[in-house]
Amino acid sequence: MEVDRVFLCVLSVFVALVSERFVVLAAFSQSLDSDFTFTLPAGRKECFYQTMKKDASLEIEYQVLDGAGLDVDFFISSPSGQVLFSDYHKSDGVHTVETEDGDYMFCFDNTFSAVSEKIIFFELILDNMDTDEDPDDWKEYVHGTDMLDMKLEDIMDTINSVKARLGKSVQIQTVLRAFEARDRNLQESNFDRVNFWSVINLIVMLLVSAVQVYLVRSLFEDKRKIRT
Repeated sequence: MEVDRVFLCVLSVFVALVSERFVVLAAFSQSLDSDFTFTLPAGRKECFYQTMKKDASLEIEYQVLDGAGLDVDFFISSPSGQVLFSDYHKSDGVHTVETEDGDYMFCFDNTFSAVSEKIIFFELILDNMDTDEDPDDWKEYVHGTDMLDMKLEDIMDTINSVKARLGKSVQIQTVLRAFEARDRNLQESNFDRVNFWSVINLIVMLLVSAVQVYLVRSLFEDKRKIRT
């Protein structure tokens, strides 16, 4: 009976240590990412702002999903107002910035188009945003043998690796969905254009056929007047 009680005590302590470690792991954030899709009207420019910390990383990827030409102007500027990257009449792009403290502005410009609106998808990936937290702070809350710490650290490394890979997979799938949406919109636009010009060609062919029949018939008409 005493042995069972000791075993239960040891098991409860182990479960408590593991649970605390996993709670801390859940609080870790290797990267933050978000994606948006919006409609940019013709002749308009839309700007967005992202607050960043020093020694962090900001990666932005954008694609034009729909709209005549599938192109847009893009630029990103630092908190001091300096233009870091600029694209002109491009359908997609990827840019990475090593940041400092302040608000970064990135804009999509469609002022060069007078009639066509654009549907734009972009994704933000923020790295190293938790610089104020010491990643080793969790160690002071965990007590146990060296062997137990070693095994839990291995578990932590494995879970962080799996989390990073899953996050990368989600990011890739989001980008692929954006590519698929853009290709589908392009194919539908081509389909409508082919149908339109096919109808025009059919109408022209019917008119030409009617004119040819009229001309051939007019060649065989006898226009001489017959007197009786």
